[in-house]
Formats: sequence, C-alpha cells, structure tokens
Amino acid sequence: MLRARAGTLVLVVVALSAAACGGGGSSSGSSDSTIKLGVINPFSGALASGGVAVTQGYEVAVDEINASGGLLGKQVEIVKGDASTPEQGISEANRLATSENVDVFIGTYLSAVANTASQTAERYGKLYWETNGLATDLTERGLSNFVRSGPSATAFGEVSAESVETLVAPSINKDVQGLKVCLSHEQSIYGESVAIVQEQMLSDAGADVVATVAYDPAAPDLGNVILRCQEGDPDVWMSTGYTSDSNLLLQTAAQQGFQPAATMLVGSGDTSETQKSVPEADLSGVFVTSYLHNDAAESYAPGISDFLAAYEKKFTGEPTFPQTMAAYTGAKLLFEAIEKAGSTDPEAIRKVLPELEKELGSTAAGFGEKFDDEFQNTLALPAVVQWQSGKTVTVYPEAAAPEGAKPLAAE
Repeated sequence: MLRARAGTLVLVVVALSAAACGGGGSSSGSSDSTIKLGVINPFSGALASGGVAVTQGYEVAVDEINASGGLLGKQVEIVKGDASTPEQGISEANRLATSENVDVFIGTYLSAVANTASQTAERYGKLYWETNGLATDLTERGLSNFVRSGPSATAFGEVSAESVETLVAPSINKDVQGLKVCLSHEQSIYGESVAIVQEQMLSDAGADVVATVAYDPAAPDLGNVILRCQEGDPDVWMSTGYTSDSNLLLQTAAQQGFQPAATMLVGSGDTSETQKSVPEADLSGVFVTSYLHNDAAESYAPGISDFLAAYEKKFTGEPTFPQTMAAYTGAKLLFEAIEKAGSTDPEAIRKVLPELEKELGSTAAGFGEKFDDEFQNTLALPAVVQWQSGKTVTVYPEAAAPEGAKPLAAE
C-alpha cells in the first residue's frame, strides 16, 4: 500500500511539473563545445556526504575523459542539482533540463530521488544513467530513458541473504536451517526492495525471519526498532539503510544491550563515518554487503589502483565511501556507450549496449556489463566486507578478496 500511494503521488507531481515547464524535448546537445552531465544528489543536509562521494566518482571519470580528448570531440562538464527528497528531485531535474540544458542525467545516491528525477528527465527526452540508486522498481517502470549500470536492490538482497548461509551462519557455528533472523530497513523503495528479497530467500533456505521492521531514516530515535528486534531474540540481525541511520541503530543497539551473535549491515556501515560514531568493540566482526572496497584484488577489479591514484591526486587520501568507485565505473561505462552510439540520445545509447558486453571482473568496481530487457546491468554485483581489527576487509567474492583475507568467527 505504501508503494502504491508513493507511486501515485510521484506521477501526479511529475505530470504537473511537466505541464508547467513543457514536456518533451531532445538531447541534441547544450553547446557545440561541451557535453553537460546533470548530476542530482544530496549536496546539503544529513545525506550530503553520500551525494558528494558519488559525485567525486563522476569527477574523476570526467577528468580522465577530458584529458584524453573529450567525448564525441567535446569536453564534459558536470552540472549539479541538490536534492534530498523526491520533490526536490523533480524540481532539480526540471531546472537542469531547461535552464542548464544538460545533455544527460547521471546519478543517484538516493533511490527515491532517482525515481522522480528520472521520470522528469524522460519528459524532456534526456537519458537517465543510474550508477548507484538501488531500488528494484527503478528498472521496472518501463521508462524509455532509463539505464542502470550499477547493481540493483535485488542483487544486494540476494548477495546479503546468500552470505548469511555461506559466511555469517558458519561464523557463529550455526546452520541456516532454523536460524533466527531479524530484518530492519529504512522505509523508502530502496530499503523495502532489499528486505523483500532477503525475507523470501532466507525463508526459502529454512531460516526463521522473526521480524521485519521498517523505520524512518530521519527519525531522531530508533529505540523502537531495536526493541522490536530484541523481542525476537535473533541469532542474526540484518539492517539496510544509509550512513546516519545505520550509525544511530548501531549506537542504540549497544545502549540497549542488543547483542545478536552476528550482524549484517547492507548498503552502509562500512566507512570511516561509522568508525568515528561506533566504538571498535561494537563493530568488530560486523559484516557489510556493499560496493567493492579499496582493498579488492586488482585481478578482480582491473583499473582499481589507477582509480585510487587519480582520486588521491584530486581529493587527497582514499575514497571514504565505496559508492565512489561504483559511480566512477558507471560514468566510464556511460561514456563508452555515448561514444559507441555517437549521440546522447537515450534510444541510440540503449541500442548499442549489447555491443559493449564485458565479463564480471572487468572494471575497477568489479562489474561486468550485460543489460537485460529492462536495461539493468546483470553483471553489476555487490561485495561483502567484514570489520576486522578496526578496518574493513573484503571477504566475498573470494576472487575479490586480498591475499590471505578470510571471514573471522564472531567474538
């Protein structure tokens, strides 16, 4: 019911916005000398760090393409739109399509923003190339302009659920049969999409999902979420969210004495921002299903060392968020598609994608490239890391793990 109401509101608002601004349009180009990328992300507010991290990946990719002569003989320019809500996504997409006349949209840290911004972009005939928004629904809407180069929530749900059986349960000397699991997730289409897959797969594997708890990621107090999970006395706690709410949940769990034998976070909880917010003792052994991390083996992620060197030169240090490398990889795949198509037109770009297929483990983020009928890259898969001795260590897939890395048993 929640999804149906949200979808209806989005369609009404987008229709009104397009009627006010004028629908339709072309992607013929913003000028003779530049190709403009419209980047819609949160650049202010509680989630700004994630939006900045994603955009940094695009900036490194843009620097590379411009240094090599540009795209279709033109320099690439990033034009930013600040959006943390679906409504802001609509207004910023309208502004970038009209006032800024961007050629292509690329994003997005927030699935709910991607949902509305991409619908608005379609009204103007602009491609929306998604690198980071995970919600499964995004590729199921039948939009004529949407392509996702990164993983979906389905992939995150599948890998996290499979890892409970292959990594997490063995770490606590349990079998998945009868394993008690509590699921919590932020309440947008992102968190809901992941939880639906997790619940189905875990139940099919014989686990007992004792509770599924949705929450508002902006809530100042998440004590009730922890209480609901505590009531089920789970062996494993799995939680899907963003950085700030996941940090708050970990803090609250420690305060309320919630200590399941194992914890698996999804989509967040694997950065220095969490490390600064949560004591090491409360992070040790925690698994996180996320994008590929900086420690991944070059053999699985060719180009990762070059990306990290370019990032350090531009921004100093290593990326804080693994989303940055996924965004960088997605932008490079976009540029390759535009060059192959000879155009920024959505239909032309979609048409050439089958000619650009790559095997899994062919890019800096470990992705391959093979798009299905809904223009979802089916070879963009997440990885699993574990907090060990104050740092994250890649433990899945085995081919991506650094030499000698392995999951540790729960302490």
